[in-house]
Order: sequence, then C-alpha cells, then structure tokens
Amino acid sequence: MLHRLFSHMGVLEKALDASWLRNEVIAHNIANADTPGYKKYRVEFEEELKSALEASTLKGKKTRPKHLDIGASSIDEVRPRVVRTDGTQMREDGNNVDMDEEMTSLAKNAIMYNALVQKISGEFRKLKTVINEGRR
Repeated sequence: MLHRLFSHMGVLEKALDASWLRNEVIAHNIANADTPGYKKYRVEFEEELKSALEASTLKGKKTRPKHLDIGASSIDEVRPRVVRTDGTQMREDGNNVDMDEEMTSLAKNAIMYNALVQKISGEFRKLKTVINEGRR
C-alpha cells in the first residue's frame, strides 16, 4: 500500500535534482556574462522524463546481458544533462549570454523548485499521517 502512495517520490526527487542543477548552470552563465567567447549552457531533463513516463508501460524483459533494451528507459535511468549552446551569439566577442533570458530562467526555475519542495513536503505529511494512523 505504501508503495502505491509514494511511487512518484522518485520522479519528484529527480525533478528536484534537475532544478537544483539548472540553478547552478544559470548562475554559471550569469557569472560569465562578460567573459569573451563564453557559450552558455542549459539543462535538458523534462523531455527525457516525459518520454520515460509515457513509455514506462511497455518494457521488454532482458533474459541475457547481451540482449538489447526494448522500450523506454526506466525513471531511474533518466538524468539531467548539461548542454552547451553554440548556435547563437549576443555580442561581437562571441559571448551568447542574454542576461534578460537568464534572469527569467532563474525566476522560473525558483518557482519550479519551490513547487517541487512543497509537493515533496506534502508527501511526507501523508506518510506522517499514515504512521500516526490518521491522528495529528
């Protein structure tokens, strides 16, 4: 029963880790906004997570180590990736950091992080209620 109640905690944990990493990457971009030739980085996570969640219903079973994986990767295998953005250029010196975009991303990420923390806190409140048999 508890497994069903808290089966999505792993997803929340992964999302929280990705949000924390995204905050570090954005801060790194902001710190290097005046560095000539610096190319900004971004975190890719949500699309991989979405694919893993959508296709998690169909997964092949491996009976031998040399068999290929069939179906989507498990949620446990989804990891945020830091990717360098080379395609754009904001200034003559080759730097492509747009401070307005970075500050907007930072604010959006802070809101997401706080929402994830509130959701996880709610899950722990549920667990406390179950442990206390419904008493407060």
